[in-house]
Amino acid sequence: MPGLTFTPLAIPDLILIEGRVFGDDRGFFLEGYRESEMLAAGLPRFVQDNISRSSRGTVRGLHYQKPPASQGKLMRCLRGKVFDAAVDIRRGSPTFGKWAGVELTDEKNMMLYIPAGFAHGFHTLSDSADILYKTTDYFSLEDDRGIRWDDPAIGIPWPSRDAKLSPKDLRLPLLAEAAADFSWTPTPAR
Repeated sequence: MPGLTFTPLAIPDLILIEGRVFGDDRGFFLEGYRESEMLAAGLPRFVQDNISRSSRGTVRGLHYQKPPASQGKLMRCLRGKVFDAAVDIRRGSPTFGKWAGVELTDEKNMMLYIPAGFAHGFHTLSDSADILYKTTDYFSLEDDRGIRWDDPAIGIPWPSRDAKLSPKDLRLPLLAEAAADFSWTPTPAR
């Protein structure tokens, strides 16, 4: 019996993944990742795991890596709660400059798959949050890029405009000023 369900968001390349939770008075069990189900659903293989901890009000993003080291990401909130958003930055895409987002929590046991060609960020809603994310390529400082989290042309309704950001994230360009690192090509239906 499959343990994972795959639901496309408003931008169909962004996939919400939910695992079956088996709970009782002792706690719960969740099979959180099964490569065979991920591959059968059309997702790629992942090569690196990263964990971040963020305090309330922190925004990390909107980040991406340009080719040849572009990354897909599989996001999960291990502890706490975040608002997670991704923006299509593939020039020529019908959803270019559009965003979709979800709330990820340690209670909902959901993951968000974000393919290469999307800028990604999250806003911490709890006192702190631990995020585990898998990537489809290794981190590459020379290919690391981003766009402004509060770009008015994108219009993500972040839970708070009073966010804590890194110096790097404060200097990121607007999408209109960013390099055209990705071009859209139609993908077969899943």
